Amino acid sequence: MEEKDFKREQEENKEVLEGEEASKVDTEADETPEEAAAKAAAMEAEVDEAFSDENLEEKQDKKDIAIADLTDRLKRSMAEFDNFRKRSEKEKATMFDMGARSIAEKILPIVDNFERAMVAAPKEGDGKAFADGITMIYNQLKKTLEDLGVKPIDCVGQAFDPNFHNAVMHIEDESLGENVVAEELLKGYMYKDSVLRHSMVKVAN
Repeated sequence: MEEKDFKREQEENKEVLEGEEASKVDTEADETPEEAAAKAAAMEAEVDEAFSDENLEEKQDKKDIAIADLTDRLKRSMAEFDNFRKRSEKEKATMFDMGARSIAEKILPIVDNFERAMVAAPKEGDGKAFADGITMIYNQLKKTLEDLGVKPIDCVGQAFDPNFHNAVMHIEDESLGENVVAEELLKGYMYKDSVLRHSMVKVAN
C-alpha cells in the first residue's frame, strides 16, 4: 500500500470516529429533562431495591442458615470425636484388664505353693529364718495382687454359692447349718468384680 493511500485511510477512520462521538453527544443533548429524571429515578429505584429490608433480610437469613449448618457440623464432629475417645479408652481398659487377669491366673499356682510351703515350714530352730523369708515373699506377692485388684474369696462359714464356690466334697455336721461351706480346700480369688478362680470347698449338710 502506498503512503498516500495509508494516510487517506487514516483520515477516513478519524472522520468516522469523530462522527460517532458527535452522534453520541447529540443523542445525550437531545435527551429531555423528563427523560433524564426518569432515568435517574430508575437508577435510584434499582439501588433502593438492592438495599431494601426484604433483600437484606433474605441475605441475613441465608447467612444464618449457613452459620447454623456449620455449627451443626462442628457439633457432630466434636460428638463423634468424643465417642471415639471414650471408645478407645474403654478398649484400652478392657485390654489392660484382660492382660492383668491372664497374669494373675498364672501367678495363683505360685501363691498356692507359697501357702503350702508356709504350712510345712518349721516354726522354730534353724529353719525358722528360712520360713520367715518365705512368709515375707508371700506377703509381698499377696500385696502386689491386691494392688492389681485380686482378692481372696471369703467362703468358710458362708452359704454355698455356685457363683463363687466349687463343691467337691459333702459332709454331715450338725454344728453347721444346711448347705454351708465347712472347709476351703483351694482358695478362690476375685479380680475386681469377676471371679478369677472359684473356691474349691467342702459343703456341710
